[in-house]
Amino acid sequence: MVVVGAAIVSDGRLLSAQRAEPPHMAGGWELPGGKVDPGEPDEDALVRECHEELAIKVRLIRRVGGDWPLSERALLRVWTAEITEGEPRPLEHLALRWLTPQELYDVDWLPGDRPVIAALAQGDYI
Repeated sequence: MVVVGAAIVSDGRLLSAQRAEPPHMAGGWELPGGKVDPGEPDEDALVRECHEELAIKVRLIRRVGGDWPLSERALLRVWTAEITEGEPRPLEHLALRWLTPQELYDVDWLPGDRPVIAALAQGDYI
């Protein structure tokens, strides 16, 4: 299974989203995104997920690293993105938070997102 995530950056800040479900992940923070449907290109899935979850349109900019393992059966692929239309709203999340580079670790990231956040912090993504 492939899961895609968006590192949405605006004014030097990264958008983080707090999970509402499932129960074992609720309250944890993640990059917005979701599962890729069968036959769907990764990039199209990420644009779709951002629209469904946040009511925004995004333009993907560049890939962050390679495949990030989430489990034995799932991997995460992440792109930096910018908002081209709309203002993010937490349609499927408990909350949204814009984080400066100094605040990246002020939230409790879900384990699968932590290596990506470390790469974002060390790179020139934000």
